[in-house]
Amino acid sequence: MTWHPREEAAIRAGVEPDYVDHLVDLGIIVPALPGRFSVGDVRRMLMVRSLEDAAIPLEHLAEAFRDGSLSLDFLDTPAYERFATYAGETFREVSRRTGIPLELLTAVREAIGSPEPSPDDLLREDEMAVIPLLELHVSGDFSVSAGEQLLRVYGESVRRIAEAEGAWWNSQVVKPALTAGKNVGDWADAELAARSTPLAEQAVLGLYHAQQARAWTANFIEAFETLMAEAGIHSMLERPPAICFLDITGYSRLTQEYGDEAAADLAATMARLVQRGAVRHGGKPIKWLGDGVMLHFRDPGPAVRAALEMVSDLGRVSQFA
Repeated sequence: MTWHPREEAAIRAGVEPDYVDHLVDLGIIVPALPGRFSVGDVRRMLMVRSLEDAAIPLEHLAEAFRDGSLSLDFLDTPAYERFATYAGETFREVSRRTGIPLELLTAVREAIGSPEPSPDDLLREDEMAVIPLLELHVSGDFSVSAGEQLLRVYGESVRRIAEAEGAWWNSQVVKPALTAGKNVGDWADAELAARSTPLAEQAVLGLYHAQQARAWTANFIEAFETLMAEAGIHSMLERPPAICFLDITGYSRLTQEYGDEAAADLAATMARLVQRGAVRHGGKPIKWLGDGVMLHFRDPGPAVRAALEMVSDLGRVSQFA
């Protein structure tokens, strides 16, 4: 097991050494060795700081830990390694070492959904994992703005995945456990997290690769058409794209009358029908707008057929009748 001295543990948790002492005095952190802290201890420091930032007083947390109402022991398990600690380098230092422009480097934290860091802020370990990709980007002399845009899309996409996964865990694991009066160890369920996490990552990677294959194939088709057209072998057929907007009348009224849960069910039903209808005709949803959705199609003809089919499909759902 890795042990960190007090000062290093504080750096990795992003807190002051005196804060570590305070947590130890309160009994919130109980190091196995005097003045030495495990990786799990550092994660507990991170979690406690987050709880405190959420306006939960440390004294109340300490009382809950003492009487056994709460426990953070589950943070020792490998499943919670994604609670990244801080690394030992600042954004400025990494920029100097790698040659990555600061504006591109700081975009990593913004892509995660955190405020823009200062050059002298420390990077986290999970942010360090992005550095090799950015180094490749810089070595290829690619546009910084293109790199920032790619990071934003990565960040937004995985944010939606993580939030959906978190909502599933909350509804399927945490709430049933709390309703049954189980303790924190049961609803944190480190064993289930350890089993499900690699499977979820495998599933996401498989879906990502499938989407890559689709996008890369589209690039190949466009490039090959261009090359053959330039060689006089094939004439490119210019097809203007089509934008379709599907508006759901009564969505806001349903939300007001029956509540958010009914609205969520309606949105899920709508998403399935729209996705299937669009894909059948070579289209895709590009923007969801609460009571409607905007779709993109390569060709106008299939767009019209898709729109008619989606209206018919939605008309068969009782909420839209």
